[in-house]
Amino acid sequence: MAKLTDTFRNIFKIHELRQRILYTLALLVIVRLGAHITLPGIDSTLLNESTKNQASDTLFGLYDLFVGGAFHNAAIFALGIMPYISSSIIIQLLGAVVPYFQKLQQEGEDGRKKITQLTRYGTVLIAGLQAWGVTIRLLSMNVQGLPIVPVAVQGFSWTISSVLILTAGTIFMMWLGEQITDKGIGNGISLIIFIGIIDRFPFALLDEYQRVFQQGNGNMIIELIIIALMVAIIAGVVLVTQGTRRIPVQYAKRVVGRKVYGGVTQYIPLRVNTAGVMPIIFAQSIMFIPNTILQFFPNNEFLQNLERYFTYTSPVYSFLYAIMIIFFTYFYTAIAFNPKDVADTMKKQGGFIPGIRPGKQTSDFIDNILTKITLPGSFFLAIIAILPAFVGGWGISPRFAQFFGGTSLLIVVGVALDTLQQIESHLLMRHYDGFMKSGKVKARR
Repeated sequence: MAKLTDTFRNIFKIHELRQRILYTLALLVIVRLGAHITLPGIDSTLLNESTKNQASDTLFGLYDLFVGGAFHNAAIFALGIMPYISSSIIIQLLGAVVPYFQKLQQEGEDGRKKITQLTRYGTVLIAGLQAWGVTIRLLSMNVQGLPIVPVAVQGFSWTISSVLILTAGTIFMMWLGEQITDKGIGNGISLIIFIGIIDRFPFALLDEYQRVFQQGNGNMIIELIIIALMVAIIAGVVLVTQGTRRIPVQYAKRVVGRKVYGGVTQYIPLRVNTAGVMPIIFAQSIMFIPNTILQFFPNNEFLQNLERYFTYTSPVYSFLYAIMIIFFTYFYTAIAFNPKDVADTMKKQGGFIPGIRPGKQTSDFIDNILTKITLPGSFFLAIIAILPAFVGGWGISPRFAQFFGGTSLLIVVGVALDTLQQIESHLLMRHYDGFMKSGKVKARR
């Protein structure tokens, strides 16, 4: 406890780190404020009545979890940052198959700027389409025959203004995320999703408390088992997100003038989950698309029947979601870590893996190991992500079930660890102890 107190004290001794943390917190407060400002023209009283009994175990309930209740509040930030994530996915997928985007990825800083610009354009387009779907949904909502958007307000002008406000809200959140990444601490986009999830956690605990102690619907033994399982799941998430496999690299001695280089053994750390939480975020963004499209056809009976296959608790949804997580784990790993580049760098520096020839054999060897250690990690992510869809049958309140494993837990743990690592880097650069003097967080550096 004393060490933790000293660490927090050290954080605020460093002027730059203190400024970065306070800047990040200030922008996240703005994000939360925007989640409670309702769109103009909506009857807030009727909106609260219409959403009071809305199930949280649906896909819209899960979307609302990601945006911290903004969707439920019909707020100006109702779309959250998800359109930006969807646009990023599309651009990265195009980079794998379209030569133009492949060329941009190889052009260094100039190519990265162009890709960022195209991602922003895509965000505007996707946000506009999703905003239009939201307005259609809001217009169809009513309480005892009274629409939440008064008849006097309904019309083309309200629809256009709402689409513009929702789209602008997403663009503003995208800008806030970029500012956090550049001038704050941690990954801004991930932190915006993180704060939206954390904001709902106290309410989830309250729901579970009321179910067990006030309504008498719970069993203390089952609750203790659930808590033990949650602790085990968190430990597993930490292990998957932090675990590494080290490959020894021998550097031969070489003499240049009077200096001797090499003759040492170093290690290449291969993470069990190189992709982090991005496969979860990517897969979730894709799974939101079918329901977004179906919003445009509220009166089509066939499409509304099709919608039940894409509900959060549907086996079809769980299967597709798991497959996409596994796919994006490998896809994002291939983007983040290129064995060929590593092998080429080793060869130029005179390094080699004992028993493996430099060049292509080294690249194949690293790729083979990375594929093997990524497989169990991807399966673990998929299982944990779909777990809340099944634990609802144990009697757990739907809102609390979303935190029992699932996407929310993976994102919270992953983003928290990555942010702590950045804080530790600042501390160690200035010769202060971090949150851990040893262990996984330090080892990954």
